[in-house]
Amino acid sequence: MSIRVKNNIHWVGKIDWELRKFHGDEYSTNRGSTYNSYLIIENKVALIDTVWKPFSKEFVENLAQLIDLHKIDFIVVNHAEIDHSGALPELMQHIPDTPIYCTKNGVKSLKGHYHQDWNFKLIKTGDRLSLGQKELVFVEAPMLHWPDSMFCYLTEDNVLFSNDAFGQHYASEYMFNDLVDQSELFDECIKYYANILTPFSPLVTKKIKEVLSFNLPLDIICTSHGIIWRDKPEQIVERYLKWAGNYQENQITVIYDTMWNGTRVMAEKIASGISEVDKEVNVKLFNLAKTDKNDVITEIFKSKAILMGSPTINRGILVSVAGILEEIKGLQFKNKKAAAFGCYGWSGESTKIISENLKAAGFELVDDGIKAMWNPDIENVNKCVEYGSAFADKARG
Repeated sequence: MSIRVKNNIHWVGKIDWELRKFHGDEYSTNRGSTYNSYLIIENKVALIDTVWKPFSKEFVENLAQLIDLHKIDFIVVNHAEIDHSGALPELMQHIPDTPIYCTKNGVKSLKGHYHQDWNFKLIKTGDRLSLGQKELVFVEAPMLHWPDSMFCYLTEDNVLFSNDAFGQHYASEYMFNDLVDQSELFDECIKYYANILTPFSPLVTKKIKEVLSFNLPLDIICTSHGIIWRDKPEQIVERYLKWAGNYQENQITVIYDTMWNGTRVMAEKIASGISEVDKEVNVKLFNLAKTDKNDVITEIFKSKAILMGSPTINRGILVSVAGILEEIKGLQFKNKKAAAFGCYGWSGESTKIISENLKAAGFELVDDGIKAMWNPDIENVNKCVEYGSAFADKARG
């Protein structure tokens, strides 16, 4: 299967309708994904990236139906992670001497994955590769989101091959942004940014400004996952600049796990207290044991403040809460306020543990949190409502 992107540029990737987990079991892909590979057939022929290893034989067979593999002059590896490079070993069995263009770190990564000494050609920002009348211009993009990452740009056609930037895990037979459901598309875009690119936000801003400074015309952005941006591609660039700027909406998210519903009752009463004093704020509640953690992380990304709750168990906190705290520590969210809450029966350490972890993750603690013994009685229920109202006021500031 191939799809014409523009002129002599063909999409030759794979749509993975069945994918539900990515990066091991770390990231949920509830709408599937794609592994985007592009073939440019000019006077010289360039292949940009491949697909994930499980589809390597299918990829090479389909590619061979479109072009004699020996006519491929160059292979460009924008990123060596195996969802992009997984079909290389299969392909290189057929054309072992074909040069592979990648960054210095790309060579390290490819050798680390496949233990092969292929015909590597190192590139750096500003290098050009002639395809005849058109050229590929390379731009290194380290830590967006791996050290080896890079972009490349095809002159005259004005197409940016953006690697993982501007992508999303979204399977669609339409493959272009103007043809798909816009709500689904941008839901997956912000989820992708929140869960993968957030730690690198300062680099995102810097790299986008660098690319824009080249004053290159931009007609299409060809991503490595999901759809291709051909209708107003600048719209996703503008979104990235907004998301990279310590993003927040007028939202407070209440996140918890519970054993015998006491912490759930606290969560709901705190939320009602927030809503009583701030009718404009969007309040959302999530039980971590019953909710996709990547969707919760997306909601944290969108929030100006969060409250996180767990009962105390064995002088600690529930596993789902501990897990999400570890996740957000690595994501390094900025410009967000937070507090902790939870029930307890004996020792009551959970609020302190959560608070310490939230602070370590970069959140601004508004206070020491609130806790209630056993199942909250009417007095503690009222305290939770009052606490929610006070938190809403603090979140405004």
